[in-house]
Amino acid sequence: MKLIEIKDLYFKYPFEEKYVLTNINLCIDSGESVAILGPNGSGKTTLIKHLNGILKPTKGDVFIDGKNTKEKSVAELSRIVGIVFQNPDHQLFSNTVFEEISFALINFGFNKEEIVKRVKEMLRYFNLEKYEESSPLLLSGGEKKRVALASVLCYDPKVIVLDEPTVGLDYFQRTALINIIKKLRKEGKTVITITHDIDFALEVAERGIILKDGKIIKDDLLINIIYEEELLNEANLVQPTLAKLIIELEKIGIKLDRNITTVEEFIRSIKL
Repeated sequence: MKLIEIKDLYFKYPFEEKYVLTNINLCIDSGESVAILGPNGSGKTTLIKHLNGILKPTKGDVFIDGKNTKEKSVAELSRIVGIVFQNPDHQLFSNTVFEEISFALINFGFNKEEIVKRVKEMLRYFNLEKYEESSPLLLSGGEKKRVALASVLCYDPKVIVLDEPTVGLDYFQRTALINIIKKLRKEGKTVITITHDIDFALEVAERGIILKDGKIIKDDLLINIIYEEELLNEANLVQPTLAKLIIELEKIGIKLDRNITTVEEFIRSIKL
C-alpha cells in the first residue's frame, strides 16, 4: 500500500529563484524502512517537511495516506506522520517530561485516562520513568532525543521520521536508538531516517534514497548502494569500512557474500 506518494514535486522558498527540490517522484509503502541520504544542503530536511505539511509544494503534489497535503493542515497530517527533528531542543518546551509527552495527546483530543496510560507506557518504553517530573531541557542529549521520540510515538502515527538522529549521541546511545528503530520496524511502522551516516542507515533501513542538489540521484537497496564508490563520492558519503574490505578481498580472489552488513556476519563468512 502506498502510504506516501510524491508526484513531480518542486519547491522553492518565497523570494528565492532557485528550487531547493526539483522533480521529486517517490513512493513509500506501509511498513517500509527507508534512509534518505545526502550531503548537507541536499534538500533532505526540506523534503521531510513536506510529509506533514510544514511546507507545501511550489509545484506538484504530496499524498499522505491518500490525502493531498495542500488540502490538509499540519495538525491533521501530523496525526499520520510524526517527525523528530535533529535538535530536540527545538521540540521540547514543557516543564516536565510527563507534560512533554502528553502535549500532543491533549491536542489530539485523547481522554485523560488514555493520556496517562500512554504516557506511562512511553516512559517505560524509553526507560524515562525516573525523569517523569524532571524538566526535559535539563536532560542529556540522548535522553532528550528519547523524550522527543516518545512525544511522537505516544499518539501512534503510521509514519515515524527521524532527522539526523545520531547527531550528538555516543556509542551506547546510538546502539539504544538502533534497537528502538528495529523494534518499531517489527511493529510494522513506516520508518524514514534522514542521515549522512551510511553505517547507521544499514542498521535501520533496507532502502536508500540519495539526494543531491535537491534531486534524487539514486533509489535502491542500501546493500547495493554501498558498493557504488563513484556514486558515494558524488554524494559526499563515506563508504562503509566493511564494504571497502570486501571489495579489497575480491581483488585478491576471495569472494564473499555482498549481503553481509555486520562484522559478526563477516567473521562467520571468513571462518567458513
